[in-house]
Amino acid sequence: MAYQCDLCNKEFTTKTSRNRHMKTHTGEKPFECAICEKKFARKPTLDLHLLTHTGETPFECSVCNKQFKQSSNLRTHLRITHTGEKPFECAVCSKSFSLLQYLRIHLRTHTGEKPYECTICNKKFAQQSQVKRHLQTHTGEKPFECTSCDKKYSQMSRLRDHIRTHTGERPFLCTLCNKKFMHSGLLRQHLWTHLGEKTFECTVCNKKFAVVSNLRSHLRTHTGEKPFECAVCNKKFSQACDMRRHLRTHTGEKPFECTICNQKFAQQGQVKRHLRTHTREKPFECTTCNKKFSRKYDLDSHLLTHTGEKPFECTLCNKRFARTRNLRIHLRTHTGDKRYECTICNKRFIKKSSLTTHFRTHTGETPFECTLCNKKFKHSHDLRIHLRRHTGEKPFECPICNKKFIQKSQMTEHHRSHTGEKPFECTLCNKRFSHAQSLRTHLRTHTGEKPYECAICNKKFAQRAHVDRHRRTHTGETL
Repeated sequence: MAYQCDLCNKEFTTKTSRNRHMKTHTGEKPFECAICEKKFARKPTLDLHLLTHTGETPFECSVCNKQFKQSSNLRTHLRITHTGEKPFECAVCSKSFSLLQYLRIHLRTHTGEKPYECTICNKKFAQQSQVKRHLQTHTGEKPFECTSCDKKYSQMSRLRDHIRTHTGERPFLCTLCNKKFMHSGLLRQHLWTHLGEKTFECTVCNKKFAVVSNLRSHLRTHTGEKPFECAVCNKKFSQACDMRRHLRTHTGEKPFECTICNQKFAQQGQVKRHLRTHTREKPFECTTCNKKFSRKYDLDSHLLTHTGEKPFECTLCNKRFARTRNLRIHLRTHTGDKRYECTICNKRFIKKSSLTTHFRTHTGETPFECTLCNKKFKHSHDLRIHLRRHTGEKPFECPICNKKFIQKSQMTEHHRSHTGEKPFECTLCNKRFSHAQSLRTHLRTHTGEKPYECAICNKKFAQRAHVDRHRRTHTGETL
């Protein structure tokens, strides 16, 4: 026999269950705590509440002796900590969970249900904890402060994650390959690389993902959605991590530090790449010629020297590029876009790397040191070229006379001695040059610019060679 609620028609197997349910409609709470006068709809709930006053924890774990106020909490503890039991299975993808509430939350990834709504902007969320975190984006509240650098966070978990950037701690260990991670989320994502299970499928291109968050991120490549906006310059991003990285260009924050030379970086990937300049590790190997590289980007660029492929073409001058990034940078030479400005002398640059290198002319910093002769360089590229002088490596060969060169630019300039090509033209007198430096030097005959100054008599010169020659008139050094 079924017992039905007269108000909502919900059915129950027992009369007691129906009567207990009716109190959710009437609001009746007949059971009162004699200590704090708090009222409850059910006596078992009052009994549990009384334990908060007495401190009694009658339910003890037989494995680790941890004590609990409720038997349900003990059962949950046993599943999560000791037995690993996952009795609740998803009917859609067969994934199992240790707690019923975890299964309910997981089911929303299939149904798309988002029952929790922000009272300020009406944005909806699948979990109550998500809407609580989201509310802090409106209030701006950041109660958790790092004692090392005073950075503040809206969540304690974010502060704990951040502290590990100072300590270098990686407490989350993959038991399959012993790789360690700073965050539990990164470990969970990594585990799927071992399991190989990809249950979340893109409805547009059928690509599958192991983690639902990766599917959501991927979907934005189809929709073009960019929900994350920079509060400083209003630039929008498809990924939250990209927006956080971008914010550091405004704040100048560099939270990642090299443990060897203490140089700081804005991105974790940058400090990993930088560490290889100390260790000389080159994990990326070309399968064609076995040459090794410290960065995957360098390997990808090198591979194109074998294929000769340059799929990206400039629509203004038809120059072709192997990588889309190089084309984007090249386009700025046409538009005159120099977005990177030196904060000391206000000189502007097309590329951020050019600004970084230029900045060292002010600071005198030479962070890249040769391990063979201890000579230091301002740029890692200069160190790589210098190392070839020790090894004798000359990777760039002239296709006409087979002469070899340490630098690609040297080979390109040499090649013009065969072809007679002069690609650099003066816009004032149309005189052409085979080298860009020759054109820059020539332009000074029009502008009158003399950037090289004698440190002794302050006389200025258009070319560095001229000031060097002039300096010898003071020192008496023979030419």
